[in-house]
Amino acid sequence: MEELIPINVLIGDRTYRIRIAPSDEEVVRKTLKLINDKILEFKTNFAGKDMQDYVAMVVLWYATQQKAADSQPLIDNQTGEQLTGIEKLLDRILLD
Repeated sequence: MEELIPINVLIGDRTYRIRIAPSDEEVVRKTLKLINDKILEFKTNFAGKDMQDYVAMVVLWYATQQKAADSQPLIDNQTGEQLTGIEKLLDRILLD
């Protein structure tokens, strides 16, 4: 089993510290770049109240792209639970 490494990730205007397998680092960083590029694109093209609006738009875009590219289930239960946890964390941080 690979030892997990801590990395700092930036999504929108927030930094998160996560632990990943070293073999996943390149994929994670490329995905983060794609997400942040899309956030910038949506900020440029659409009106939104705050960063959460743009993150939500990117999540919808990303999920739609994944579904269109592959007819298999979009997310498994574990990923769904993780996304729910992230959403609750974002809500708690943004509503404080």
